[in-house]
Amino acid sequence: MLIRHLRTLVLLLLLCASGVQARGFFDWGKSEDTSNIAAAALPAEAREALALIRQGGPFPYRRDGITFQNRERRLPEAGSGYYREYTVTTPGSRDRGARRIISGGRPPTVFYYSDDHYRTFRRIQD
Repeated sequence: MLIRHLRTLVLLLLLCASGVQARGFFDWGKSEDTSNIAAAALPAEAREALALIRQGGPFPYRRDGITFQNRERRLPEAGSGYYREYTVTTPGSRDRGARRIISGGRPPTVFYYSDDHYRTFRRIQD
């Protein structure tokens, strides 16, 4: 019992000591307004991914086009299957990296860009 309380105390101290990171941890599940980004302002790899999405592929990653669940509730609520996710290649990364484009609708009518693996989103404006 004492060990469990000590662990909890240590965790709280670590979170308090980390300031901004602690606030980010506690805000993870909260919905946020998304800002906008012009398609022309996206990194070149994101513009390439967006063009592939609009033409229906082919996509370089097998998971491209899977349903995005919006578990973090960072995007507006929508029915199941409304959102799809696509990888934005990250130069030098050995895996899919953290960058994604999320499309909404069939055919897609809205697009969001995340460069931090769903932590934040910016709505792509043409």
